[in-house]
Amino acid sequence: MNPDFLEKWEHILEDVDTHHVPVTFIKKMVIKLEGKRQHTINVEKFLSQGLDPTQVEEIINRKLQELEDKISVELMLNVRTIADTVQPETDKLLGGL
Repeated sequence: MNPDFLEKWEHILEDVDTHHVPVTFIKKMVIKLEGKRQHTINVEKFLSQGLDPTQVEEIINRKLQELEDKISVELMLNVRTIADTVQPETDKLLGGL
């Protein structure tokens, strides 16, 4: 996939509310802890190893419950997967214009 194409998708996704993103569109989840420490969950790796998205969600939920005191979460979206999923539908909708 063309780097310019992905850059355009990154720009589109900058303003997306990441509170309700399907796990299949998440690349990594960074859980920021007190004292500048952090814990990263590599969602893309779990999915590539064959885990079902529901299983990955369970892993994430367990980790969040374990670390629930004073954390913040940052999601890194998988732009390539989102573009691969959404672009064909966009092309269908706009193809006749």
